[in-house]
Amino acid sequence: MQRTGISADELAGRRARLLDHAGSVVVLFDQAYIQYYTGFNFLSNERPVVVVVGDELTAFVPRFEVERTEEEGHFDRIEAYPEYPGPEHPMRLLAKLLDGDVAADQDGYSGILGYEGPALSEVTGRAVKTLGSFIESCMRRKSPAEVELIRQSARWCEHAHRLLQQYSTAGATEAEASLRAGHEATLAFLEAAGPEYAGQLGSQDGVTAGYRGQIGRRSAWAHAVAHNIRFEPGDMLVSETAAPIWGYNAELERGMVVGEPTDEQRRLHEHTVAMQQVAFDAFGPGITCAEVDQPVFDYLDEHGIRELWRQHTGHGIGLRNHESPFLDVGDRTPVEPGMVFTIEPGVYKEGLGGFRHSDTIVVTEDGIEILTDYPRDLESLTIS
Repeated sequence: MQRTGISADELAGRRARLLDHAGSVVVLFDQAYIQYYTGFNFLSNERPVVVVVGDELTAFVPRFEVERTEEEGHFDRIEAYPEYPGPEHPMRLLAKLLDGDVAADQDGYSGILGYEGPALSEVTGRAVKTLGSFIESCMRRKSPAEVELIRQSARWCEHAHRLLQQYSTAGATEAEASLRAGHEATLAFLEAAGPEYAGQLGSQDGVTAGYRGQIGRRSAWAHAVAHNIRFEPGDMLVSETAAPIWGYNAELERGMVVGEPTDEQRRLHEHTVAMQQVAFDAFGPGITCAEVDQPVFDYLDEHGIRELWRQHTGHGIGLRNHESPFLDVGDRTPVEPGMVFTIEPGVYKEGLGGFRHSDTIVVTEDGIEILTDYPRDLESLTIS
């Protein structure tokens, strides 16, 4: 297993492109953006953690984060504030570190977990050039190092899914199956990763697998929530897995059946596999995101099952589970080599359930490479 995340040289190159585009110092508030440009990971909460990219790389953190930032970050300078909201608001203290023109990912810290504060433009008294769209465009094309981390994530998603499928027997609950699978997969991953690995935010983070409530008739709800119910023969299941590797994610999901499938379940499964293959085959030089989603719509119409459609074909993935661009008829973003997507068209029938397979792919010069490797046929996905 790779023992580090992104190299210092690659991070420095990213920051150089950012500064060249901005033409000024850049302030980063977003957790994913900070990790993308510095490799530094932290718990995002009401206390702002801010990075200033300029001639020096400066971290602006609450006082209790100083020692860890010194130990685990790679900054030229660390500045601290006492606490939020504190005797003087952190944004006003941050303004004292900034001279001249300023650009930022957004005009101030996001209002999360009760945070309230002035805009960056207010405390600096200057207009702030926002760079969120530019940063997103940079994150879309993954480097070989990023793809390798996502590839490693895929391997652990596969391992966790095999355990999940093994433990999802009739009479068990989602919690029993998912906690057991996640526990075993996480311990195996940490053993393989070794003591140098520091990619988790918490001791319970790691490899996960479960259903998030998509069990039986509730599997027809693409974003269901978990219930304390038991698997029953005839249930349709839609799984999900995750395995962040130094922050980078693949996605592997499968539609499964507990017990002998009915004819209708077989029909829905066949459409799921066929729709996913249509999306795989759509990729090629010069295509747009919309032109991946449209053939799936055409398939739905051709087979008279548009009413079973609920969601677009897929989305970008990397440091976040969902990233732009989106494989959607409304997204005209050109598809480029190095982009990483989930491919997950599904069919959902109210009262019965849903089928969705999700695989992670990387775009190549002439098509795609599928990074996740797990059976898609119904026989392999039937839980006896």
